[in-house]
Amino acid sequence: MTHKLINVFTNARLTKVDGFIGNFISTIETNNGAQTSIGQVEHGVVVVATGGSENTPNEYLYGKSNKVMTLLDLSLAIQKEDFTVPETVVMIQCVGSREPEHNYCSRVCCTGAIKQAIRMKKMRPNANIIILYRDIRSYGFREQYYTQARAMGIHFIRYDLDNKPVVSQNGKQLTVTVADLVLGATLHIQAGMLVLSSRISPNPDNEKLSQLFKVPLNNQKFFLEAHVKLRPVEFATDGIYVCGLAHYPKDIKETISQAMATAGRAGTVLSKEKIEAAGRIAYMNKVRCSGCGACVTVCAYNAINLDEELQVAVINEATCKGCGACVATCRGTAIKLHGFEDEQILKILSVV
Repeated sequence: MTHKLINVFTNARLTKVDGFIGNFISTIETNNGAQTSIGQVEHGVVVVATGGSENTPNEYLYGKSNKVMTLLDLSLAIQKEDFTVPETVVMIQCVGSREPEHNYCSRVCCTGAIKQAIRMKKMRPNANIIILYRDIRSYGFREQYYTQARAMGIHFIRYDLDNKPVVSQNGKQLTVTVADLVLGATLHIQAGMLVLSSRISPNPDNEKLSQLFKVPLNNQKFFLEAHVKLRPVEFATDGIYVCGLAHYPKDIKETISQAMATAGRAGTVLSKEKIEAAGRIAYMNKVRCSGCGACVTVCAYNAINLDEELQVAVINEATCKGCGACVATCRGTAIKLHGFEDEQILKILSVV
């Protein structure tokens, strides 16, 4: 990172975020050994790209047998010169995913497993490679990899969640037992290597970041965009964008496409000298405000803050979208909406 406009903070964490679109101020705490320093960064937009990670399996003898590895472990090992393909390789899909606790699909596992299976088959054509799957999801043009794998003699055996494969080890011998739904029989496979396609987990800091930026997460702790079709890389809060595995599991091509879209949306803000606010926004009567904070809770755009000293709510006109949620929530009628004040609405009702 030698560019003069790029600053990289290592061993650092975000502790506070203030401001709004075009005028964010972030407080960063950096730990350099025994010394901790706190600094502030002024910026116009925020791009949330916290990534994800491969989950560590707790089943199928992972960590207990050196013959069991994850798909990521295999992708690294296969690049080494001393890597050899065993006579029989078993690959198990959907490890730790598409289950009640984690019911989402990691999307890249099927394609990744098939690609590695093809590579191993080319390295050792007579190898017996078996993929145990629940549903093959090589979506889009990735279907060609599945077709190629079948043509090369790679075997696919389907299993269901109620009857998952069982892995046992007797001495150095690794045995995978699986019920073949097509044959209606139980197979016992002697495997020289077992590869687990483990799920992609969200960054553990996502929940804290969502609170700092006041942006939502879905049930699986991935960041949730404002609208899946109309605003796919934005949050309801203006000036904050998302891309990559922070959003949901995706392959590198999708990540690059989304990153380019995010950069484009962020660029439209950074290229402007001024941001024009909407005319239909809420305003506050401080005399009537009791400082209960109900309006702060319901605001989806992080446009209202509570002044701790005066104990009144303060509306940021730059980020208010005029949705009226705060007006409807305020018990003391301290908040009103330009163009939709009580007097105006009552006059319309009396005319009707």
